[in-house]
Amino acid sequence: MQGRVLMGAVALAVAFAIDDGAAFDATKYPDWKGQWLRAGSGQGAPWDPAKPWGPGQQAPLTPDYQAIFEANLRDQAAGGQGTDPSYRCIPVAMPRVMIAVQPMEIVITPDTTYVMLELFSTLRRIFTDGRQWPKDVEPSFAGYSIGRWEDTDGDGRYDTLVAETRRIKGPHSYDSSGIPFHDDGGAIIRERISSDKANPNILHNEITSIDSALTRPWTVKRSYRRDGNNQRPIWSEYVCTEDNRHVRIGSENYVVSGDGLLMPVRKGQPPPDLRHFEQAQR
Repeated sequence: MQGRVLMGAVALAVAFAIDDGAAFDATKYPDWKGQWLRAGSGQGAPWDPAKPWGPGQQAPLTPDYQAIFEANLRDQAAGGQGTDPSYRCIPVAMPRVMIAVQPMEIVITPDTTYVMLELFSTLRRIFTDGRQWPKDVEPSFAGYSIGRWEDTDGDGRYDTLVAETRRIKGPHSYDSSGIPFHDDGGAIIRERISSDKANPNILHNEITSIDSALTRPWTVKRSYRRDGNNQRPIWSEYVCTEDNRHVRIGSENYVVSGDGLLMPVRKGQPPPDLRHFEQAQR
C-alpha cells in the first residue's frame, strides 16, 4: 500500500508540474500516457523474448558465472529456487523489472521521466536535467538513472529516451531462470525507449547490459503495448508478501504447507536446524 501511496503522490506532483505551461511544452515530447503492458509472456518470461527460457537465452556469461548459472538450473530442477531471489519478495530490480510483468505508467516532465511499475511498487526516476553522475549514491533496486531526449527523425519533437542506470542493488537476476549478475554491483544498463514508427500504442526498449559477469555487452529488445482502455485504465496492487509461503532457514528454502507446517521443496532435503528450540523428549 505504501508503494501505491508514493506513486500517487508522485503523479499528483507531476500533474502540478505539467499544468505550468511555462515549465513544460508537451508538444516537444512523445505521448506515452496511459497504461503499458508487456508484449509477450508473463511471470516466467525470458529476459530476451526472442529466445527460449534458461539455457536457450545463450547469455554471454564468463566461465565462472556460466558455472553458477548451471548450478542454479540444477537446483531449480531438483525443486529449489536457484539464484533467483524474488521468491523471498526481494524486488527483481533493474533491468528485470522492465519486463513489466505487471502494468507500468510513464510520466514525462521537463527534468525527470518517471517510470512507475506495479511489480514490487517500483518507482524509477530518469533524470534528464543535464546532471553529472554523483560521486556517491546509495545502491537501490531501481538504480540511479540519467537520460536524455533525442529527436531521431528531425521533426522537431523528441521520440526517443536514452537512459543509463548504475548503482543497482543486489542480489538480482535477469529473469526467473536465474541468469546472474556479477556480485561486484558494477552493472551498467543502457536503454533506448521509443515509440513504434507505425503504431503509437507500441513502445520498444533496446536494453544493453554491461557487467563483469559477461564476456561482452548483452543487448535485448523488449516491447510494450498501450492498454486499449487508455482513458480509464484499471490499476492493480502487487504485494509480494501476501500469502508468500517460502521460508528460508540458513542456506535452505522450505515452504509452509496447507496445514501450516514446514515441508521440504526437494527430495532428500535435510530438516531445519532446531538447536535454539527445546527438543521434545521421547
